[in-house]
Amino acid sequence: MKLTAYLHPGWRPYIRPAPSTRNWMDATPEAFAYRCLPLNIANAHGWELLNPSAFEAIWTGATGTEAITIRRIDPQTTTPLAESIFGQGVLTFHVEAILRTPPGWNLWVGGAPNRFKDGIAPLTGVIETDWSPFTFTMNWRFTRPGHWVRFDAMEPFGFFFPVQRAALEQFEPEFAPLHANPDIEQGFTCWSQSRTAFNEATRKTPPTAPADKWQKHYYRGMDMTGRPPVEGHCTKLRLSDFDRTAFPDLPVPQRGGD
Repeated sequence: MKLTAYLHPGWRPYIRPAPSTRNWMDATPEAFAYRCLPLNIANAHGWELLNPSAFEAIWTGATGTEAITIRRIDPQTTTPLAESIFGQGVLTFHVEAILRTPPGWNLWVGGAPNRFKDGIAPLTGVIETDWSPFTFTMNWRFTRPGHWVRFDAMEPFGFFFPVQRAALEQFEPEFAPLHANPDIEQGFTCWSQSRTAFNEATRKTPPTAPADKWQKHYYRGMDMTGRPPVEGHCTKLRLSDFDRTAFPDLPVPQRGGD
């Protein structure tokens, strides 16, 4: 399936497959946060739009567009920065392209998962990009006034991935008692007992190797019965870069990094 970015004249975006790394995860003791596979997958579950030029912004707390002040970090740069065009403490990044998905597919657009910024939060939208001829903006809303917020160069300001439009409404959510599914109940009971025993054992005799400090069943796609790993289990996403053949002068941002 194709995901095409039709670029407006002169726009040269920095877009990359999202990395699984985060600075705060690196900083955890023995980088233990990376033991959580769902975090790793979410981090890399899409493409990032990167901010080309560092700047700072502050909000007074008022509702008008003039309530936000934006200043460049490098006064020599002329790269367009974010703007205040909506008021309400909203900082806006322009995405000067028409993103086109296959029929029936939307784009989820928001902030990069598991990244945090003090004083401002990303807004999230779901866009019908299989037909829309309109550009969209990526917006952040200040959460408190009087606080300078910085966006560094090459820092993600947006994150997007396709979602199938009709799929969500086809689900029929329901509640059921755990014993209604004996296989699930048995699997959970075995895991719970094993987890308790493992925690007790590591408390009495702490492992010396970091890899021995967690059980890794979910990471390996295995339950407690010793069955082969689940077919299709994913431990790493390998998203493709955007094909730059039509625009050989497009920048190629580094794939790794926070």
